[in-house]
Amino acid sequence: MLSALKNHPFAVEAFFESSLVLTFAVEKSQIQDLIPPCLALDTYNDRWAFIAVAMVQTKSLRPKGFPRIFGNDFFLVGYRVFVQYINNAGKRLRGLYILRSETNKKTMEVLGNIFTHYNYTTTDINQVKKNGILEIGSTRSGFKVSIQNQETENIPLPPASPFADWKEARRFAGPLPFTFTYNSQTKKVLIIEGVRENWVPRPVQVIDNKFSFLANMKLRDMKLANAFIIENIPYHWKKGRLEQWKAA
Repeated sequence: MLSALKNHPFAVEAFFESSLVLTFAVEKSQIQDLIPPCLALDTYNDRWAFIAVAMVQTKSLRPKGFPRIFGNDFFLVGYRVFVQYINNAGKRLRGLYILRSETNKKTMEVLGNIFTHYNYTTTDINQVKKNGILEIGSTRSGFKVSIQNQETENIPLPPASPFADWKEARRFAGPLPFTFTYNSQTKKVLIIEGVRENWVPRPVQVIDNKFSFLANMKLRDMKLANAFIIENIPYHWKKGRLEQWKAA
């Protein structure tokens, strides 16, 4: 019964005040072992795989249809791999596989670990906005990001990005429609579908970034590939659905 609760047993809705996502490119062979066998890396030019770091200010997270008073406000930091999954109907789904989830609220850690498999931990989150610069950091988790958060034209791609332009880069702007969890004992895949409207990620220029979690993975030649932000967007997740994985 308790394990079933983790499978997103009901639809959830929230409001994203902001969602800043930095996506890093790495040679696919280096992170193949991070994902379960039911998933494939979602790659670019059959060479680059991607890890995204999402930093999301969330308001009124609650079961879908509940009044806002029942909602939970929190900050989320999620480390995800871009993946693909072919479901039993033969349809290829693009989505994310969770590596790590952090929040600044103990309540969200507790509830998140009851109703999801994302293994939330609580950490400190600090945000500073000044003169068009947004800084987000955590002493405990060892990360810090600074971006130029102004709507300006002709923002350059990160210098080492594998993408030729922002149009290509936008294909790898998280979050993607689906998130996947795999139970290695039952060989079942949990599919969670996100639903969004007016989702137009805006490119931002990253001034500086440091993530201890990524550094500790000791990945060679990891490159910042893109960075996007969206603001003031309603979002909801459908009830999770399980399907038996049928290995080829």
